[in-house]
Amino acid sequence: MTKHLSDVEIAQAHKLHPIAEIAASAGIPAGALIPYGTNKAKVDIEKLPKAGKPGKLVLVTGVSPTPAGEGKSTVLIGLTDALNRLGKKSIVAIREPSQGPVMGLKGGAAGGGFAQIVPMEDINLHFTGDFHAISAATNTLAALIDNHIHQGNVLNIDPNKVTWQRCVDVNDRVLRKVVTGLGGAVNGAAAETGFTITAASEIMAILGLATDLEDLKRRLGAITIGFTFDDQPVTADDLEAAGALTALMRDALLPNLVQTLGGAPAFVHGGPFANIAHGCNTLLATQAALNLGDIALTEAGFGSDLGGEKFFDIKARFGDLNVDGAVVVATIRSQKYNGGVVREDLQKEDLGALAKGIKNLERHVENIRKFGIRPVVALNLFHSDTEAERAFMRQWAKDFDVAYAEADVFTQGGAGAEKLGQTLLNNLEGTSTPLYDPAHGVEASIDTIAKEIYRAEEVQYSKRAFRDLQTLKDNGWDTMPVVISKTQYSFSDDPTELGAPEGHTLHVREIIPRTGAGFNVVLTGDVMTMPGLPKVPAANNIDVDAAGSISGLF
Repeated sequence: MTKHLSDVEIAQAHKLHPIAEIAASAGIPAGALIPYGTNKAKVDIEKLPKAGKPGKLVLVTGVSPTPAGEGKSTVLIGLTDALNRLGKKSIVAIREPSQGPVMGLKGGAAGGGFAQIVPMEDINLHFTGDFHAISAATNTLAALIDNHIHQGNVLNIDPNKVTWQRCVDVNDRVLRKVVTGLGGAVNGAAAETGFTITAASEIMAILGLATDLEDLKRRLGAITIGFTFDDQPVTADDLEAAGALTALMRDALLPNLVQTLGGAPAFVHGGPFANIAHGCNTLLATQAALNLGDIALTEAGFGSDLGGEKFFDIKARFGDLNVDGAVVVATIRSQKYNGGVVREDLQKEDLGALAKGIKNLERHVENIRKFGIRPVVALNLFHSDTEAERAFMRQWAKDFDVAYAEADVFTQGGAGAEKLGQTLLNNLEGTSTPLYDPAHGVEASIDTIAKEIYRAEEVQYSKRAFRDLQTLKDNGWDTMPVVISKTQYSFSDDPTELGAPEGHTLHVREIIPRTGAGFNVVLTGDVMTMPGLPKVPAANNIDVDAAGSISGLF
């Protein structure tokens, strides 16, 4: 009987190419490479050759996630290897995993099976230290704020109006709301604050959107940390903090280069969550992939309603990117789950539930079409999928008039996605457009996303949100784009409303200006910017043997 290998066992058995060889295959000169050991490196963007005509840009998104997992990153990586097998120089640009999900429930972001980026242990843990740099910069700014108030408060900052929070890359629910400074005047005055997970921090967003070191420093200086007693905004520049923050973030700005199991170059850089942040890897990494390859493939977290929308309306807008094609990853299991089947029964054939749940996939396809793109649906195959269910999906795609292909990248790697790759190449001519114009104001932007993407009937604002709207208008921030923080499990803000709900109400409870990142964060429903761990965290299964080999990491 053949032993089923775990993801980490497959990755550890793979012989990696030296990172210098991977760089050379991508067209990266030796002078631009900053090795971190033998199999990963950072890339100095300023030393890359001047680009000619950029490659084609492909977004990989997915259906609404379910507890069974859809394998979006796995398909993205396998598709990259498949396109290279088809003769197209393809480079993947993907996000760095956060320690929160790695130690929690969701898992990492390095793919799975025979469609992975490697070295997966490094990538899923400390990697090159980018997340640590973001945490250090965020917490340094918090310390500078508290110290300024303690040392005389020349800027007249109201301690009760400090909006800047610390961050840590751990799912730690007890840090959502904390009180600091309990040691009296010597150790700092008492203040209510909280922690955000590093992946959802503003400095993570700034890393994702900065175009060079100068732009990074400008954005860091433009961060609004709170307000004075007379309600005037205070920035990091006012605290003379931008230089120190930039020094901490200087190396983190450089994209990280690794490889797929198929030997394709892979940029892994930036890691914002898509449910509570903008959910895309860095502009710098994506632009590098575009300039070096025929096709650059990138992902946006969760479904079209979250990462997908933010990719078009935030990342593509800020980076002046045209998206040439898109892939929506789906599974038969996910559609049955959206059709009412409980997780324990997803391996059983159920055409009725599949027909009911397919409305979720249809909604995601329709959403991508609203940005001017003809998506390809990639059916990520699982061993429990029956021929009758696969036949249903093929007929559905024909009836719904959407390009469609099956993929088996988990067991076959790039060889299992060649048909998907060819289908994508046949649907790779698009001109993308954003959904809304921020100049019309925050309320109009929220209303458009709620009604066009979520299919809500109305938007309701809490008293706090109405006050926030006024603050945005008073300070000229109401024409920045919006990042809506919403549950990933539903098109509504209620995680139990599965399938394709419509006619619901989007409940906005708070709006936070992120003036360094250049957008407003809109908190809806009960979404939290600091997740918690599950009853049995993934961390409980991770171990290291006497030789230093890691196990239990998926």
